[in-house]
This record gives sequence, C-alpha cells and structure tokens, in this order.
Amino acid sequence: MNWQALTDWRQLLEWPGPDTDTVVWLTQVFAVVFLTVATNFILMRVIDIIDHFSSKTENLWDDALLEAARVPVRLLLWVVGLSVAAEMLQSVSESAIFEYVAEVRRVAFIAIIAYFLTRLVTNIETNLVDPDRVKKPMDKTTANAVGKLLRISVLITALLIILQALGYSISGVLAFGGVGGIAVAYAAKDLLANFFGGMMVYLDKPFKVGEWVRSPDRSIEGTVEHIGWRLTRIRTFDQRPLYVPNSLFTTVVLENPSRMLNRRINEKIGIRYDDWQVMPDIVAAVRKMLIDHEDMETDYRTLIVNFDHYGDSYIEFFIYTFTKTTDWVRYHEIKQDVLMRIMHIVNDHGAQFAFPTRTLHMHSDALPRQDDDGDDEPGDHDDGQAPSRRAARGTHRNRRDRRQGWKGEQDQETGDDDGE
Repeated sequence: MNWQALTDWRQLLEWPGPDTDTVVWLTQVFAVVFLTVATNFILMRVIDIIDHFSSKTENLWDDALLEAARVPVRLLLWVVGLSVAAEMLQSVSESAIFEYVAEVRRVAFIAIIAYFLTRLVTNIETNLVDPDRVKKPMDKTTANAVGKLLRISVLITALLIILQALGYSISGVLAFGGVGGIAVAYAAKDLLANFFGGMMVYLDKPFKVGEWVRSPDRSIEGTVEHIGWRLTRIRTFDQRPLYVPNSLFTTVVLENPSRMLNRRINEKIGIRYDDWQVMPDIVAAVRKMLIDHEDMETDYRTLIVNFDHYGDSYIEFFIYTFTKTTDWVRYHEIKQDVLMRIMHIVNDHGAQFAFPTRTLHMHSDALPRQDDDGDDEPGDHDDGQAPSRRAARGTHRNRRDRRQGWKGEQDQETGDDDGE
C-alpha cells in the first residue's frame, strides 16, 4: 500500500473512484464507520439527558415519543453510515452486489419508520391505561383494540410502500387482492366470523380484561385474561384456561357480574308457632338493624322484611336487602354478621328457631279397655282359640259392656232405685 498517499489530506475529502489508492478509500470507509459509531454513542447520551428531563413532566406524549425513537434513531444512523460506506466501495469495485444498495436503503428507511410508528402506538397505548400517568385511564380493552388496528394499518401501508419502492405496481396488487378476496373470504368464513366477533366485543365492550363473565346458555364462567382477534382466553375458577371463539359472543347471552352495583342478601328464617306473638317485634327489630347497618345499602335499593309463610312446623319471615360492596369475600363477611345479629334479635325476644316437629293426637276410643275380671292382655286367655277369634270375641264383649253400661245409666236416670 502507498501509505504516503495519506499525507495529502485533500485526497481523503474527495469521493473515491477507480483510480483512488487502496489505502485512501480504506481509510475513508473506516472513517465513515468510526463516525457512525461515535455519533451513535453521542446521540444515545443526548437521548438519555432528554429522557431525564422529560420524565419530570406530566405530559405522556413526550415520554412515548422519546422511548419509541430510541432504537429507530440508532438503526437509522447505522443505515445511513453503512450505506455511505457501501457506496464508497461501489465506486472502487465492480461487484454487482453493490447495485442493490439504493433499494436496500429505501426499504430499510421504510421499515425503520414503520417500526418507529408501531412502537409509538404501543407506548401511547401503555401510557393511556396507566393510572399513574393519567387521572382517568382509558379502558384497557378499547386501548388494545385501537392499538392493534393502528399497528396493522401501519404494517400494511409500509408493505405496500415497500412493494412500490421495489418496482411492483400497487394497483395490480390491490386488484389481485380484490379478485382473490372473495375466495379467501369464503374459505376463511369462520376466521372472519371470529374476527368480526372480536370487533363487536371491542366496540360494544360487554366485558374487558380482568372482569368476571358467565353465560347461562353455555358452560362459560371465569375471569377474562386476554381478548384476541380470534379467541378470548378465560380463566375458570378452578384455574383452567378456557378458549372461546369470538363468534360465539354474538349469539349467546352473556352476564357480567363484575359490573354489579350491589350484592343481594335473600334469606328465609323460621321460628316456632309458639312464638307467633313476638313475630311483629322481631320483624321490626330486624328491619331497624338492617337500616342502621353501615354496610347495607337501604337508601337506593329495595329493603323488605316481612312475615311471609306458614310452614309445617314453623312460621317464616324473610329478608331482602343489598350490601354496599360487590367484593365476594367481603360480601360473605357482611352476610355472616347480618345473620348473627338476627339470631341475637330472635333470642332477645324470647323466641326460638324452629326445627321439624310433629304432634300426634290419639282418640280415646283407640285405647285398650279392661274386662270386668281385670284381664286386658290377649295372652292371659288359655282357651286354645286362635288369636283372631279371641280378638273378635273381645270386640264383641266390649260392645256388649258398652250397651250394658249405657242401659244401667239410663235406669238410674229414670229413678229405678228400689234396692235403696
């Protein structure tokens, strides 16, 4: 190599050509790569300083923009530096590979811009649902749907622009897509049904991630974990994942218990028939207790406490009221407290809770009678007759004794007392 050529610094500033010394264009390529690395390092330090100051502001847009531009700016700088170095090599080399430098650079620029826009959309989506950054966070499901649509739009647009940059006709691509779209739509009708079902979920928002949903029509119940374009993942209460096609949500009835305003307490309580006189006092005391209870919503919700039913072995009153909380665990704690207070109220009024009982009333004619000789057991007769005949004879004797007794009483009433 002619190292003396480096003494003429003016050659280093000239664009290399076929006649340029090897040591000169190698030095120029090395200088370009070195400047690219140095500029990249300085730029990253500058971005870190700007990020330090922007983090102290409440504006979420500058944070999203700066974070989205951090990597694409570095890639853009590398593409510029390497493409310049490649063009220098193209000037001194006859290799055919350097003829694609311009097209690769254009495609790289378009891809980097698309990458920046998708990162920007993702960062804005994250900031909008973060309660630490905004006072009123956006619904996560809506932000996710809008973010996906924007990212898909950016990718499709970038792909079309890349095809146009490579010399392909976009109008031909769109025409092919229009003709083939019918066949694709027919072949993928289930996929499209799930896609539009997901769109309806995003637009109507019957549920969102983190909510508890259930369907009375199907065996679907659990917490929503993810809403995709084709499937929605629901975690059941026994921690099993349930994958539901989105098209199903357009045809089934869906219940969202997570959006309830209150939880209901609906209980029936029975006390003994012997305590019927204190039933009005018990009902009034229970109603007052519910009104004064700090965890019960009685101002804007229905409150009913009334004597309701005659049971087989009890009289029943019922309570119908609502709690202020919707939390499942807290609701059961409040319900337990209410039921314990009702037990104390019943006990304080001298009443008791009923349990199944039955009273048997026996008529006096069904009781056994003694004969005149005092024999009342069938086993005392040893006349050898069968038990059925002895029973029949005993019955006949009882009838005769009753007739005689009735006749004697009649004689006494008529005054037949000659023996006295």
